[in-house]
Amino acid sequence: MASTRRKETKDGRVYYEIRCRVSRDRPELSTRWYVPTGWSKRAIDRELAKQSAEFERKCQAGEVLSRSEIKEREAQEAKAQAAILTVKDYAEKVFMPEKAIRCAENTRAFYQNQLDKHIVPVIGDFRLPEVTPAQLKALLLAVQKGEYSHSTNIAVYTTLHQIFKSAYMADLIERNPMDKVERPRQTKEKLRGGEVEAYTAEELRYIIECLEEEPLKWRAMVRLLIDTGCRRGEACGLQWKDIDFQRGQITIANNLLYTKEKGVYMTTPKSGKARTIDIAPEVVALLRDLRWEQAQSAISPFVFTQDGSPEPMFPQSPTRYLKKFGKRCGISDLHPHKLRHSLASVAITNGADIASVSEKLGHANKGITLKMYTHADQESMKRAGDIFRQALERKA
Repeated sequence: MASTRRKETKDGRVYYEIRCRVSRDRPELSTRWYVPTGWSKRAIDRELAKQSAEFERKCQAGEVLSRSEIKEREAQEAKAQAAILTVKDYAEKVFMPEKAIRCAENTRAFYQNQLDKHIVPVIGDFRLPEVTPAQLKALLLAVQKGEYSHSTNIAVYTTLHQIFKSAYMADLIERNPMDKVERPRQTKEKLRGGEVEAYTAEELRYIIECLEEEPLKWRAMVRLLIDTGCRRGEACGLQWKDIDFQRGQITIANNLLYTKEKGVYMTTPKSGKARTIDIAPEVVALLRDLRWEQAQSAISPFVFTQDGSPEPMFPQSPTRYLKKFGKRCGISDLHPHKLRHSLASVAITNGADIASVSEKLGHANKGITLKMYTHADQESMKRAGDIFRQALERKA
């Protein structure tokens, strides 16, 4: 038998809560009936009796479910759907559409790249519940044994972790197989044979000497990368209005990026905020010369442009140029991010404080800057030892 109780909302609306328990094994079910304005007590009692009887009938017939029963049914439906969805289906229909909404374009492209190259070709046709930790470990091991860097292996691991976590949180799988897959570790062979992450001050001086015979645009670009440690996209997104020639400063407010789907597009720096930093007088002079040279062929708001065009330089062009330039000059593993690491390494080794270097590089926190600090030569190590010993000898 259904029971009723008169109640009011916070704004004064009158309603009746109708409750019914079908059996001891099931939780009590309830619904609300709101009283129309102006109804008499007799009309209310008559309609309430009808509503109560109809609700009881639906409860007895199993047409009304409790919240826990609804949640359980949804979970069962999700499992049934998961039994049909393959990894490829889930990635295309759920995972990537979510990333497109929540993530920056570059991040979305990052996940898509790992899916296309490494994940879908191997486990794309497997249904979600069928994928085992052993399969995932084998996939990561294959990437590790291939001609890919450790960072690529980590990228694949991260993407797999995100996909199966998403499926688990949506109740499509009972357990996350990635919980039993360890994060890949870099092999000792690759650690020993890998390139250093930064150049010494002497190596940077050699790079600058080699630049003397290069075109003005590239001399200005590379000197800017060395002097500021800015990202290649930040250099490509630099505009003339962002340069203060009098004070010798630039404001890094843009970041030029590229993805296959979106093409070249502008966004904010990775930290999400602009930063103003000083530049060397030699870099200021090169930028002055470049501004005059550029004006002879094409007027552009961008500092670094495509040859004979006002369009900004393609964001991957500095990487391609430095690779060729490095081969010509015998400079190992030359690329923009290594120059960025070099600024942090040389500056900190020679006494610059972490906070200032971190601010100059546009890092979100100082821990990232410390990871880029890789060179500690004999002179700096001796200086560290002397500072420590002097502190011990100092009288209180």
